[in-house]
Amino acid sequence: MAELWPGQGGPAIDYISGPPPELWQREQPRGLVILGATGSIGRNALAVVEAKPDFFRVWGLACARNVERLAAQAQRHRPPFLAVLDEAAAEELATLLPAGYRPRILVGREGYAQLAALSEASTVLSAQVGAAGLAGTLAAALAGKVVCLANKESLVLAGGLVRDICARTGAVILPVDSEHNAIFQCLAGRGQEVANLVLTASGGPFRGKSAAELRRVTVEQALKHPNWRMGAKISIDSATLMNKGLEVAEAFHLYGVPSERIRVLVHPRSVVHSLVELADGSMLAQMGPADMRMAIAHCLLWPHCAPVGVPPLDLVAAGPLSFHEPDLEAFPCLGLARKALARRGGLCVVMNAANEAAVELFLQGNCGFADIPRLIGAALEAHAATAPGQGPFCPPVATPAEADSLALEREVHTLVERIERLDHHSRALVRELAHGAGRQPA
Repeated sequence: MAELWPGQGGPAIDYISGPPPELWQREQPRGLVILGATGSIGRNALAVVEAKPDFFRVWGLACARNVERLAAQAQRHRPPFLAVLDEAAAEELATLLPAGYRPRILVGREGYAQLAALSEASTVLSAQVGAAGLAGTLAAALAGKVVCLANKESLVLAGGLVRDICARTGAVILPVDSEHNAIFQCLAGRGQEVANLVLTASGGPFRGKSAAELRRVTVEQALKHPNWRMGAKISIDSATLMNKGLEVAEAFHLYGVPSERIRVLVHPRSVVHSLVELADGSMLAQMGPADMRMAIAHCLLWPHCAPVGVPPLDLVAAGPLSFHEPDLEAFPCLGLARKALARRGGLCVVMNAANEAAVELFLQGNCGFADIPRLIGAALEAHAATAPGQGPFCPPVATPAEADSLALEREVHTLVERIERLDHHSRALVRELAHGAGRQPA
């Protein structure tokens, strides 16, 4: 099935990893670990598992603190391993599990990493929200797993590092994000004929609103996405268009495509999930219902295509399909993300951390919707002023001739520590800036 894989090492497309080995493609049932099992992606993934029960064996499920939902999932699928954020959550989880079922409960980041590297599981779905998902993605990649990647921040923060690890360990990345999964499908069987990648955006709940109108929106309004059912953080990112900014960075690392060849178009109906423009000017589009089970199933079942309970797209009911340029004046987050990607030097880490901190403040009622891009921009400027001319934040890891697996893990650990320090500093700066503006209570 290598012919279905996007081009590697070419001038137009240089995909982040090679294809899964034939043994994995034939494996049944596939051993599966889900990081972020209680979130929207994790729940949809388990729906796919239930639609194809003979195809999977769930070895591990992880969440942060939603232990009641995790307990219900564990009771249904009976994985031998579970993981939660801390000891308090582990103790509560243990009391919720039924008699006669005693899985091993792992704790904290080390527990997530241990779960991601389980020898019994060939496949890891990385679906934790935000920067917290990086550790699990890296652990799975270091273990040479097939990583179904829903945590876009893993590539935003450390895309070059993930690419290098895949080259060293043979790990595989399959993109779960609907937009990147669409591009991945459009690239199947294509080599180096690609001119541009086109990411589509619904425009969120505030499409067409002016910058002045956006200053008055509420949390409740921002959480009401017109097409997709998502968690709070990604819903806000969609409303600000930061989600598209993160996806531009994700595409840069996934496909090895310069950012100027990654376009974003607003497509309100979310029927066309993304497009690939070929060298002759023609375009390939992937279309389907706004249901994440399709993209998840494409990755978990790859290279097989099978129904998982999603009704087919009704083209008549879908109505006219329109496309528009994004309004960068009203929604500056997309431009801020492009600026961070262009300048590198840790700015993508700062941008992501500042966005996560600002979104949290907004959800808590401690800053306004329009303050989100303002705080991100201020954090980027502060970092650029203190670290002028800094080179790529994550240099390549050691080559195979220079390092064994332990040395590779040590170097990855060092780079992750640098990312975390910058992440923590940027979050603190955003909270300080918001407090200084009088929006955050003392």
